[in-house]
Amino acid sequence: MGAVYLVRHGQASFGAEDYDQLSDMGIEQARVLGEALRARIPQVDAVFTGTLKRHAQTAEGCLASMGISLSPQRLAGFDEFDHTEVIARFEPRFADHARMVEALAGTPEPRRVFQEMFTQAVARWTGGGHDADYTEPWPTFQARCLRGLEELLQQLGPGKTAIVFTSGGPITAISRELLQIPVLHAFRLNWTLANCGVTKVIYSERGRYLSSLNEHGHFEGPRRALITYR
Repeated sequence: MGAVYLVRHGQASFGAEDYDQLSDMGIEQARVLGEALRARIPQVDAVFTGTLKRHAQTAEGCLASMGISLSPQRLAGFDEFDHTEVIARFEPRFADHARMVEALAGTPEPRRVFQEMFTQAVARWTGGGHDADYTEPWPTFQARCLRGLEELLQQLGPGKTAIVFTSGGPITAISRELLQIPVLHAFRLNWTLANCGVTKVIYSERGRYLSSLNEHGHFEGPRRALITYR
């Protein structure tokens, strides 16, 4: 059996003009994750990331903490879906990021209000009734993520171990397929994925199997303040 560890990136910069970079919290999460994986995965054959900055930054911090000098290979199959488009198709006025930030800032709980809105926006994207509205509708996104996994496994070969630094969307798409969860319920997984949580896929000539989902025990106990979801 080989193993692929899918790592969700550390906390990004919610509310900033450039979301695609780790916050100070995200940098610390990557470091602590590396400490946990150093003992857990003594042999790593390859490292992969999506093409986003938050993927690369999480990989850099985690691998440094693990003492691993492997250079990650970038695979676009592990990139996140375009959340800005998903939001804009649901609420056109929020195509202007500054306008969205201003509107959320005027609410008592901006993060909660954003999450409620984003949940509805994703439900529209995955629902199948508006696929023509999106550059990458849900079925196309999921197919891309599954191709990314297969491309990785072809490069990796049998019986190897890889770490992939990616986002919640690809982890959700891959997990949904392996568990055969109805698309209607797919993003119930996504909303619970912790930053720098670990999902393990095992593989052999017989197939691919989900071994674990969203492990984040490395942040529990005295480090529970490091548990974030966005």
